[in-house]
Amino acid sequence: MKLTRISHVFVEEIPASIDPGVVYVSIEYGTAVHSCCCGCGNEVVTPLTPVDWRLIYDGETISLDPSVGNWSLECRSHYWIRRGEVVWARAWSEEEIEENRADDRALKARFFRSKRGP
Repeated sequence: MKLTRISHVFVEEIPASIDPGVVYVSIEYGTAVHSCCCGCGNEVVTPLTPVDWRLIYDGETISLDPSVGNWSLECRSHYWIRRGEVVWARAWSEEEIEENRADDRALKARFFRSKRGP
């Protein structure tokens, strides 16, 4: 069953077993983990870094940016988590996924080059 809402819990470490409908956020390890919102049960890991996902906490709910595209999972679900709401997005074509992956690789390469300095 597709979720339309998701809660969150801040944890030091991600638990071995995760409940559906909950995003586990570990600031210490810079990651957020949840069970795929489509209900397939696969674990979705979203690293929180300057070149991966950003977590927004408004004091009550969380948002993740950019969207979560589970292109490597069989479900290939695609959604946003905004203020605790799961906003379903359209499926992407293989071409769009490959373009996005290429953009991600280029962004990360620029980021890590800038960290090394001139």
